[in-house]
Amino acid sequence: MKTVLLLLNFLIMDNKIATFGSGCFWCTEAIFELVDGVVNVESGYSAGKTTNPTYKEVTSGKTNHAEVVNIEYDPSQISFTELLEIFWRTHDPTTLNRQGADVGTQYRSIILYHDNEQKTLAEKILNDLDASGSWKSPIVTQIEKFENFYTAENYHQDYYKLNPNNGYCAYVIAPKIDKFKKVFKNYLRN
Repeated sequence: MKTVLLLLNFLIMDNKIATFGSGCFWCTEAIFELVDGVVNVESGYSAGKTTNPTYKEVTSGKTNHAEVVNIEYDPSQISFTELLEIFWRTHDPTTLNRQGADVGTQYRSIILYHDNEQKTLAEKILNDLDASGSWKSPIVTQIEKFENFYTAENYHQDYYKLNPNNGYCAYVIAPKIDKFKKVFKNYLRN
């Protein structure tokens, strides 16, 4: 039902969708929910072959799905390029199939483009960042065409908001959010 409502809202308001995977979707969701111009963030699975996968199946590594977020945004308030800037600077795009202690293909760095403009921008920025030497190692972020999105189980949605005292939230997500608020204060909701 939530996905149907988002689709209707998207069609009415001319909002757009960006789909990113940058490790655990709890972290990615928590960051993008703070961004002005972002209308909704939904955690889920994408880029694999299994239909309607479960969290248990995805974390087994057998589905080839990545943990991702679908970000509905208002392009009159924030651009795809600005969302990419946040994406690149809030995870390590040089580590293959891992972010910190989270290891496996489900935690890979991935951009799933929805149109040619998103593809072109993502590829250009990746190439520019790689050439700039911003990271000591090459960027391994995958850029692939969006084909499917499976909403994660309800308990994964708004995970950080609902579980701030959970150990992972307190020790991994909270410091990321603190850093994000300092570095990206111009992007924060009022």
